[in-house]
Amino acid sequence: MSTPAPAAPDSAAFDKARAGLWASLQKHLASIYAAETDYRAATRFTDTFPFLNSAATPQQLLDYQHQRAVLRDLFVDETSQLDTLVKAIRTKGYAEDDKKLLLLMILGYLDLAETVFALLDTQRPSQLEPDEELDEARGRFERIRNFVRLNIRGIAGLLKGM
Repeated sequence: MSTPAPAAPDSAAFDKARAGLWASLQKHLASIYAAETDYRAATRFTDTFPFLNSAATPQQLLDYQHQRAVLRDLFVDETSQLDTLVKAIRTKGYAEDDKKLLLLMILGYLDLAETVFALLDTQRPSQLEPDEELDEARGRFERIRNFVRLNIRGIAGLLKGM
């Protein structure tokens, strides 16, 4: 009977990174889902979106504005952290397939998070002040998602389609 060889140092480092990423993504999703619950609760006063400010009481508007700010700030922070994380994965010395696995995990997270962050665009008042930081974060989020997809598919995968 043979004993399995101990995991290579690179394999052990990757397994640790994968487990850490998984735990981190779950923690971040829990925060996002909690913010979603609070945001939806703050918009219970209407079923019509975009809504008129006159459809809500002053207190309901205050609650909504607070929850919108919380979700918006979470979106900006998450986008910044994702940008840093994706860059870090690309520079690690992991095998390309291992990097793709980590990026697939991030892509799944991006898709789930986007469904919540889209509430900022759909469940909103009809009159909304311009928000350059939010607009910048939206563009950055899309660039990150496109970059992740490109790196999962790879250049070879793109060339086959041509």
